[in-house]
Amino acid sequence: MAPLLSLLALVGLVSAGTIFQEVSVNGVDQGHGVGVRVPTSNAAITDLNSPNLICNTNFVQPVSQAVIKVPAGGQVTAQFHRTGAGYTGPDPADPIDPTNKGPVVAYLAAVPSATQTNVSGLKWFKIFESGLNEATHQWGSDLLFINKGNVTLTIPPCIASGDYLLRVEYIGLEYASSYPGAQFFMSCAQLSVTGTSAKVVAPSTVSIPGVYKSTDSGIVTSVFGISSYTVPGPAVFTC
Repeated sequence: MAPLLSLLALVGLVSAGTIFQEVSVNGVDQGHGVGVRVPTSNAAITDLNSPNLICNTNFVQPVSQAVIKVPAGGQVTAQFHRTGAGYTGPDPADPIDPTNKGPVVAYLAAVPSATQTNVSGLKWFKIFESGLNEATHQWGSDLLFINKGNVTLTIPPCIASGDYLLRVEYIGLEYASSYPGAQFFMSCAQLSVTGTSAKVVAPSTVSIPGVYKSTDSGIVTSVFGISSYTVPGPAVFTC
């Protein structure tokens, strides 16, 4: 029985993968992989100290050099699919295995150039989170599945104009009862934010890696039988 259980666990780990790979701006699709650093693999990152936790690694080549223009206050939809090829037909585990549970989170970091390859040392602020809805008992991952891989967030209207990296991640918690167990799946999109309102607010920022700790209750947790959950990381920035 033990080998069978190990095999089932391995299957679960494989099926858990998902990749953020496409962006729409105010409902207008920008094209598959356009302006997004898409990893070739949907394998999870589990090391909270890894530099790969920033934007992932081993990107599809050539990496898109497009920079997506987004008006401040505009809506960006991040699209996830099980593989980097996008939607390839009916798949019960696309965009994510519906048995997998966890939050969806988004961060922004101001950068001199959205296409720069160096992402270390950036300062990030959270602009979106979807954890566990205590009323409906739905996770962010459930909404991701229901919405066919789409998660829509608003670019704060009060941030300064300029280039940004948008980091959107799903955190899988099926194996998070101990560390390392939580699984992180993320990509970064290259944005140029324009038309900022007259009132510019400087958000508080965090470092990645560094924002998550192995002792965080949102990182080491059980998804079974819980009624509340706190998404790890800082509070969502608001204007």
